[in-house]
Amino acid sequence: MTAVGQARLAGVRPRLDPRRWVARPDLVEVALAGQVAAGRYVAPAAMQAVVARTPMHKAGDPASVAVSELLAGEGFDVFETVAGWAFGRSVADRYVGWVRADTLGMHDGAALVTVTARVAPVFAAADIKAPVLAELPFGARVAGVAGERFFACDAGFIHHRHLAPLPASPIEVARLFTGAPYLWGGRTPLGVDCSGLVQAALAACGMPCPRDSDQQLAELGAAVDFADRAVGDLIFFPGHVGILATRDRLFHANAHWMATAEEPLADVIDRLEAAGVAAPVSGVRRV
Repeated sequence: MTAVGQARLAGVRPRLDPRRWVARPDLVEVALAGQVAAGRYVAPAAMQAVVARTPMHKAGDPASVAVSELLAGEGFDVFETVAGWAFGRSVADRYVGWVRADTLGMHDGAALVTVTARVAPVFAAADIKAPVLAELPFGARVAGVAGERFFACDAGFIHHRHLAPLPASPIEVARLFTGAPYLWGGRTPLGVDCSGLVQAALAACGMPCPRDSDQQLAELGAAVDFADRAVGDLIFFPGHVGILATRDRLFHANAHWMATAEEPLADVIDRLEAAGVAAPVSGVRRV
């Protein structure tokens, strides 16, 4: 029996991570029926993002904190819609939040291809001189038909090189974000946070990755001693994470520089120690 089931039998409401589970006092996802008591169980409606990128908020209010981001073509399971806001969970990483309902459409199950350029222009015709109708960020997904040089989708035409295969390693993928502005909750080269960068780099290499740095520290790969660190390892700090570009240089999206950059690992540790952090390195994980 799961810990959730044991807590239910004991008459105790189990503590579920609200970033992953829909288990509010007034609404519980139907998957937890029989395990978590609720006045209302809800089955999700399968939707997907129909705009290039939209913030995922902590509450159904544009003034609330953006905790993540949903990209075009990504699935989103909706449990409730209130005043133009949809409450649900991203299919890709099981992250819960609120998005504007008008940024979602029905999930039709069509095969999708993924944008691998930092930003892919969507042209009005199969011609690089044609007007640009929109721009799709790295990680956005579209359905359509592949031609000789262009991919035709509902929004227009995307050059095939902007959908080309990616480098093989997470650090090589991460370097595509060089110079990207730091953005809390961001997941693209138009704006990204530390865990969003790690998630995007690993996911592009076929490695499922949770959204937040504490989840990544707890769940990804295997623990490695700091002295045994190597290129590609993830280095965790209190509330922060980066990828080793070399044994002694860290590539990360960070609020110190408000950008995504590579710098000496020792500089990062020194800054934290100067700020009073007694144990700057929380862990090293190899994926």
